[in-house]
Amino acid sequence: MCGRYRLSRRKQLVEEYFEAVSDEPDWAPRHNIAPTQSVPVIRQNPREPVRELSLLRWGLIPSWMKDSSGAAMMINARSETAGTKPAFRDALSSRRCLIPADGFYEWLRIGKTKQPYCFEVGNAELFAFAGVWDRWKDPSGNWVKTCSILTTTPNAVTSAVHDRMPVILDPDCYDRWLDPGTHDVRAVSDMLKPYDARLMRSYAVSSRINHVANDDEQCSTPVEVSPTQDRLFLSSERPNDR
Repeated sequence: MCGRYRLSRRKQLVEEYFEAVSDEPDWAPRHNIAPTQSVPVIRQNPREPVRELSLLRWGLIPSWMKDSSGAAMMINARSETAGTKPAFRDALSSRRCLIPADGFYEWLRIGKTKQPYCFEVGNAELFAFAGVWDRWKDPSGNWVKTCSILTTTPNAVTSAVHDRMPVILDPDCYDRWLDPGTHDVRAVSDMLKPYDARLMRSYAVSSRINHVANDDEQCSTPVEVSPTQDRLFLSSERPNDR
């Protein structure tokens, strides 16, 4: 799964990279984005050839849901089954989006503790998770827009820490993923695959990331792990991943 991620770029840089327009106010760099928080999302305007950036709540609430209590449990959708699950089926068919990031975190269990690791593309480059979104009307009659990140099997970099990873889309796939005219899930399923491990890197970070209140550069600053932890990390890799 993907339960925390980073977007340290300001709004202008995100708009320029994704060629998107937005009326949202600028935001501060984020180093510890957590479920149920508002996150930047890129969507395609269905009537004009324009990408739009807006803030949605992380944790999908399907339009037919009676209440929002399950949102925190739907921050991720398994790409292998999203097309058949009632909570994600319609969103995957008609409401796909890009979720900008420049890093994400996973935890490796070492004995009774968990060591967090940060994963990046290249030299901490900006990238996009494959996402889906939906709209839900709350009891007061207000529309709440939410999103979820699709996940897939891990690549050689992420498998040493976790058995899933978020789907990271190649920039050449952005237009096809966002295309509002594509409703056949099979037409986009080939994009829901592990990202090229040769283009990724990972490193240990401090336990500051465990606490949502911590949201600064120190959350993703590399730290040294003990020799014992390092050996356990290496031994957790499958032989064919080395």
